[in-house]
Amino acid sequence: MSSPRAPHDPRRDGWGGPLEHRHHRHGPRSGWRGAYGIGPRGPFVPPQARFWLPVIISLVVQLVAVTAQLAGVSASPGAAGLAFLFAVLGPCALIAARRFPGPAVVAVAVVSVADLLVDPSIFASYASVLFAACLAVVRGAGVWAVASVVVGWVVAFVSSALAGVGWDPVPAVLLTAGIIISLGFGSSIRARRERFAALRSMQTRRRMDAAQQERVRIARELHDVLAHSLSSINVQAGVGLHLLESQPEKAREALASIKASSKQALDEVRDVLGILRGDAGDSGDAPLVPEADLESLPGLVENIRASGVDVELDSHVGSAPSAAAQLALYRIAQESLTNIVRHSSATKARVELRSSDVDIVLRVSDNGKGVADDVESVAGKGLLGMRERAELLGGHLEAVTLSPQGFAVTATIPRSTRASTNGSR
Repeated sequence: MSSPRAPHDPRRDGWGGPLEHRHHRHGPRSGWRGAYGIGPRGPFVPPQARFWLPVIISLVVQLVAVTAQLAGVSASPGAAGLAFLFAVLGPCALIAARRFPGPAVVAVAVVSVADLLVDPSIFASYASVLFAACLAVVRGAGVWAVASVVVGWVVAFVSSALAGVGWDPVPAVLLTAGIIISLGFGSSIRARRERFAALRSMQTRRRMDAAQQERVRIARELHDVLAHSLSSINVQAGVGLHLLESQPEKAREALASIKASSKQALDEVRDVLGILRGDAGDSGDAPLVPEADLESLPGLVENIRASGVDVELDSHVGSAPSAAAQLALYRIAQESLTNIVRHSSATKARVELRSSDVDIVLRVSDNGKGVADDVESVAGKGLLGMRERAELLGGHLEAVTLSPQGFAVTATIPRSTRASTNGSR
């Protein structure tokens, strides 16, 4: 038994897919206007029709014009045959205009001048001149078009004057005006096509930049969330293994700390992934864990102390800054303390928070081995991420080696932050 047919949806094509997924040569839903740069949308015209349309129109117009003129004058069979031949040669030359627009307009100009010089009373190839000039300008051969038209006119005028042949002024004026309009129309189409190409290129660059910024943001978020927890787990696991036989209770505490750290890391990763997918915004559900802020610093300090580093917290902040500033300061402190545990071999660390009416300053220092080389030359993704967080909010970050030993990271963030939409969660 056949299934019932779905109702017709005008937004879908005949293959069952959305029209937006149908790609033609000049883009979705493109037609004559899209092909020649007049506009991004228009009625769809097949490419073959666009190719043959100028040829057919000029051929019909010129054959009709020659036939009508021959009916009003008495011409020899040879002159009539040449008139029909010129009427056909001009449109035939347009066939090559797609691949060779410059030589095509030269060929049409030569045929037109020859037609004019053979018998000025019977003109045929002028419609093809208009199309050839316009298409040459559109396809980037404007110099060919202008040179061909100018040289053709000069040759025609000079040859006619030398031969003593008079011209009817009305057709000459109309043809001159038509060529000027054709060149102007082709130039307008060319300029609009280039403008659309520039806009498409700019949109492509913007999409690429946005994608790169999003990748950096995701990498920064995951690094900040995972680095601290995994470093704590690694340290606690080492402590547990070392004390497993000699001090089972201490080992039990280390395992409990590992469990708590892993659960916190899992919740934070779920939170980050949910925000990146937009789940919290789409469903209205609250994040799995509260957003980190300055009130979370004591818990962070306790976690680091459990890793064997004596951390002192000295916080003097008046009114709470914006949520974006608090998150950035917390992440910078978290990454700095994680680096102390992982790399510095420090026994003591100090976290200081100072605020004014304009800025909030966070300084994290330790008594570890510091960095022997230039800080910028050995900076990793953690220091880069901290600097990005500060700069995205209009602040700055400095990292220096202390004397005689130790390392310090100082972040300054304005109270009235100008957070980037790609830089804050």
